[in-house]
Amino acid sequence: MAAHGAPTPPAGPAAATARQEFRALVRLAAPIVGANLLQMAVYAIDVIFVARLGTVEFAAATLGVFLFSLLMWSTVSMVGALQPIIAAERGARAHAVREVRRTFRMALWLGAAVSVPMMLLLANGAAVLRLAGQDPAVAARSGAFLHILLFAALPALLGGAMRFTAAALGRPGWTMVVTALAVGVGALGNWLLVFGHGGFPALGLEGSAIASVATVTTTTIAYALILSFDRRLRRYRLFGRWWRPEWRRLGDIARLGYPIALAVTFEGGLFGGASLLMGLIGVDAIAAHGVAINIASIAFQLPFGVAQAATIRVGLAYGAGDRRGIGRAGAVALATGIGLMALTASVIWSVPRFLIGGYLDLADPANAPVVALTVRLLTVAAAFQLLDGAQAVGQGILRGLQDTRAPMLIALVGYWVVGLGACVLFAFRLRWGAVGVWLGFVLGLAVVTALLLRRWSRRERLGLLPAP
Repeated sequence: MAAHGAPTPPAGPAAATARQEFRALVRLAAPIVGANLLQMAVYAIDVIFVARLGTVEFAAATLGVFLFSLLMWSTVSMVGALQPIIAAERGARAHAVREVRRTFRMALWLGAAVSVPMMLLLANGAAVLRLAGQDPAVAARSGAFLHILLFAALPALLGGAMRFTAAALGRPGWTMVVTALAVGVGALGNWLLVFGHGGFPALGLEGSAIASVATVTTTTIAYALILSFDRRLRRYRLFGRWWRPEWRRLGDIARLGYPIALAVTFEGGLFGGASLLMGLIGVDAIAAHGVAINIASIAFQLPFGVAQAATIRVGLAYGAGDRRGIGRAGAVALATGIGLMALTASVIWSVPRFLIGGYLDLADPANAPVVALTVRLLTVAAAFQLLDGAQAVGQGILRGLQDTRAPMLIALVGYWVVGLGACVLFAFRLRWGAVGVWLGFVLGLAVVTALLLRRWSRRERLGLLPAP
């Protein structure tokens, strides 16, 4: 594999054997997983710098980043609907240059369009947070933070479309390279602007927001250069005739993408709502939840990368009309994702205190209650990991079939009706506290996973497969 990208996987029917399919999946997934893990480092850098500014500033940044991230991931996921479409186009015709270019162009248009309401909502972030019952002083500072961060919305959406396109065209290695660049730019920007090093003014919280905008803008420019000059991507001339509308294709991306955006919002809303529930339980619960969810989030990047690669692999077979290839790609992806999460679950189960030691001083008696509670949450997280991996890959393989509406409804029922309802019931009615919230996660994920896998197993009966 070249340093800057993986070889292009076959653009016709899926690989002939499960072993070949596994190799093709890993070639796609490995750099995506690496990029996902590096993205966690980008977020960690912001936390490390802003945490030194004081409690109010840190709380303001935490709330602002949560609101921005929830909106960004949902809207980027909508634009990301281009990925299964491009995969299917390549599966149908190995040299579908014109079709790929049109899909990419309309994804950029869609990203520009949805960035407008996103920016308007972020501009009123302080009011949104006050309506959510947050401290007025924290909400005001968070609003000032978001007034700068909102300028990252447009480049984030355009860059997301470029990132998904590079992966769908068989060059996922670039995502890891560009995300590594983002780590460096983010660290430098925060170092210069938060505390005023190198002759720059000390801008505090606002400096961190400016650094974030600079980081997102830099990565978007990097992706644009890659799509224009990479020897395997430039033949698509992706930015050619960018002004020409393709209304039907724009509608196709939007129809496929809005259920993905809502599903991501439902899932993110469950975990965001759980953080608010922890606030009702106590300070120790908030701290323990924060550590445990961060450990779980790092582990989740493994099946999440597999899911993204699985969308492409299933999409290639879908476009080629290869029903056996679809089944093989989905089965290999599910086995890989669940296997990885079984590995991470065993690590979490075996050495929870070692993992917690990366966040808290285990020798400090003041941390003892938080450490004890975090160990209990990580015990639940072991089961959580298996289900989270299975549902992520389940979503990915169904997206490869361009099936997004039913998974959206499954996410609504599983996360908000069952999951959040169980969190409240277990935590407050049964008085199981923070552990009850996490058991609610497990129940919600179990329902979502079961329904997604049932839908996958019934794909032929439901008419989700292409004509042979």
